[in-house]
Amino acid sequence: MPLIDSGLPESLERVHIMGICGTAMGAIAGMLVDAGYTVTGSDKGVYPPMSDYLAGLGVAVMEGFNAANLDQTPPTDLVVVGNVIRAIYEEAQAVVERDLPYCSFPHLLGELFLKSSRSIVVAGTHGKTTTTALIAWMADGVGLNPGYLVGGVVVGWDRTARAGGGSHFVIEGDEYDTAFFDKEPKFLHYRARTAILTSVEFDHADIYRDLDHVQQSFRKLVAGMPEDGLLIARWDHPEVREVCAEAPCEVWGYGPGQDWDGRVESVDHDAGTMTFTVLRDGAPVGTFTSCMVGEHNLYNQVAAVASLIREGCAPDALATALATFRGIKRRQQVLDEPGGVTVLDDFAHHPTAVRLTLGALRMRFGGRRMWAIFEPRSASSRRRVFQQAYAGAFDAADQVLIAPLHDPSGIPEAERLDPEGLAAAVRARGREAMHLPDVDAIVATVAANAMEGDVVAVMSNGGFGGLHGKLIAALHERFDR
Repeated sequence: MPLIDSGLPESLERVHIMGICGTAMGAIAGMLVDAGYTVTGSDKGVYPPMSDYLAGLGVAVMEGFNAANLDQTPPTDLVVVGNVIRAIYEEAQAVVERDLPYCSFPHLLGELFLKSSRSIVVAGTHGKTTTTALIAWMADGVGLNPGYLVGGVVVGWDRTARAGGGSHFVIEGDEYDTAFFDKEPKFLHYRARTAILTSVEFDHADIYRDLDHVQQSFRKLVAGMPEDGLLIARWDHPEVREVCAEAPCEVWGYGPGQDWDGRVESVDHDAGTMTFTVLRDGAPVGTFTSCMVGEHNLYNQVAAVASLIREGCAPDALATALATFRGIKRRQQVLDEPGGVTVLDDFAHHPTAVRLTLGALRMRFGGRRMWAIFEPRSASSRRRVFQQAYAGAFDAADQVLIAPLHDPSGIPEAERLDPEGLAAAVRARGREAMHLPDVDAIVATVAANAMEGDVVAVMSNGGFGGLHGKLIAALHERFDR
């Protein structure tokens, strides 16, 4: 059977997912299990929390992308191909050679779960996961019983996705391409009724040429909005306004000085919470308390509240629901506090995300000494294109440690980020900064020099060689004697 570009196989009981340990792929695996399908999967280089999540679902993960993964009895009815899969992989070639039905994850999601839903799609370079999680949590708290797919693990939920029982579906809309056979952004498959556009910056340097190329993708999302839909857009960002210039639907602008605005009332450094007011046309809509601190989180929450007010939810009920939200793993997540040293994990890797994350942590923890440990791991962060931008991204930190590039082999040497040069540029801005050769050296440095009251922010979009656990163990060994 050729590539499925519409509908799904009439008989669908067994689904095999290639690249199952990606956040979104693991999420849809959970939804399929919930719906009664038999799910198998394959991937390479698995690490928590996704490996733990899949184990909890009872989904066996096959190591590597080998043709033998398809030797199943009975055979799978459909192969879902993740965007990490390349056409040259043995397993991908076997799918075609064996004439197995296959499609992308976004296509499956759109056909199986979104066709009859009222989709709220959160798109943008930054803030997607946080904003999606906030909307899903509040929508659930006020009784909408939404389906959702969040690009991270929400504290208090054992799933990153579910089908839901209501009419709404809240989903993170990724601008990355869909699959090796579909180079359009994933969010074009998601049938948005309401779309939130948080930001538009150059990112994903492995697939986008420049900012204009990125904007072209977001323009397609905007152009596809239904006339009776709603676009909630960060209107103080000129790059976002340009993308939305020809929106066919109603647009609500949010951000500082916009129709939908927010005002921080107070930050509780002990509790790690922020109280803020949402404003519409300058008038207070409601006051909220949240564990998500910082200006960028303020406006993520303004957009989230606006989207659910659009759906008829009362601000007081939303405030009650938001007060119970406990955050997202790998988003300013406190892992442990050995010896009074607060160790956090964060997914930040784009220079803007690093700057915003550290600024939020500065607001959250006040004047405590802050360490920033950064691993250049994503396709963009390992490239020289952001060398200068990263230099100023660490200004809110006191001590900065730069790790080596993760697997630079696929990037031409002339295009690689220079970690030693980055450390020197950070020092030139008045911060203590070092480039260290490996995880063990970083752990030893922090464990020997951290003091009670310090905050250590570990920033990587991957496993970072197990640094998190090694650092916590070393700090316990030092302080628990």
